[in-house]
Amino acid sequence: MKKKNAREFDAASGGVLPVQMLRGLCAQKRIAADTPMRKEQFQPSSIDLRLGTKAYRIRSSFLPQRGTVESTLKELVMYELDLRGGAILERENVYLIPLLERLALPRGVRGRTNPKSSTGRLDIFTRVISDHTPRFEDIREGYEGGLYLEVVPRSFTIKVRTGLSLNQLRLFSGPPGDSVVEDSQLMNIHNHKPLVYNAAGKIPEPEIRGGLTLGVETHTDAPHRVIGYKAKKNSAVIDTSRVGKYRIHDFWETIESPREKFLILEPEEFYIFASKERVRVPMDCAAEMVEFDAGSGELRTHYAGFFDSGFGDGGVRGTKAVLEVRPHDVPFRIEDGQLFFKLRYEKMAAVPLFGYGSGIGSNYHNQGLKLSKHFVMD
Repeated sequence: MKKKNAREFDAASGGVLPVQMLRGLCAQKRIAADTPMRKEQFQPSSIDLRLGTKAYRIRSSFLPQRGTVESTLKELVMYELDLRGGAILERENVYLIPLLERLALPRGVRGRTNPKSSTGRLDIFTRVISDHTPRFEDIREGYEGGLYLEVVPRSFTIKVRTGLSLNQLRLFSGPPGDSVVEDSQLMNIHNHKPLVYNAAGKIPEPEIRGGLTLGVETHTDAPHRVIGYKAKKNSAVIDTSRVGKYRIHDFWETIESPREKFLILEPEEFYIFASKERVRVPMDCAAEMVEFDAGSGELRTHYAGFFDSGFGDGGVRGTKAVLEVRPHDVPFRIEDGQLFFKLRYEKMAAVPLFGYGSGIGSNYHNQGLKLSKHFVMD
């Protein structure tokens, strides 16, 4: 039998690494930090990344394709902030924050990062960059080095501090693309146990085209029903470590079901909506929200687009997805049920020890239309 190189990774099959494998990599110091990892960082198929002790206000975004992040950073730094006691990040400014975690990935293991749900719902634009990498969010196979988070608050000025998690990391084994669940497989999964339900809990015919395609909810028969939110500008600072401390009306305008059959979104405004359907992610899969179609309109339909194993599963008939929406350039008309985004399902390398919302705290398990965890109903 061929002896496995110490740099190689032994997974039962290719796909997204589950929590037990992530913990194993931490025990091997493949994922490490000077500050001990916390139990709550581990999700069923991802791990939360934490802000380090400093933030740098920089002149522009960048990608260090031919060098290290630190060497390029020196050319762009305007000033430095100490995050240990908390610091203010101003709206529309660009910051770079070294993360506490660093990687020494085995051969055959690569990574991808996404903003956490709360980050996207606060309209905080974030992307991870790493050394010698031409793409945001992607961590190349066998990467050794630090991780850095680009942060741009769009709607609100925010306060952050060391140890806060704004992003999460997924790791994959096997060749790129092998983990994606093809459409025929996705239909087979749905036929065995539904992946999508309508508002009444019935099973609709799924729209599967390069993933599970889903729509936006803009109408309800209930009177004065809120179907969305629009961010107010020039509001107070949001301390991202304070959960359930802010009143919705201080930061958001509510949007009720329109009298017409459509709703017009204004360019460069930020909106929160919910999906028309309720979705399920099986325990042997994870899912990522991806653009439906580059030709479907000049708007961005999400910032935080990752769904851990077990989302909408385990005793509930699916869970709504929350959509972060920003039209560009021109006003954009939407109507109830309009196809807006799709979920790309990915195979797990093994079934995780627990699912989303079970065994761990979750602010968005079995959610409907919901703002980030920082807000309470007025």
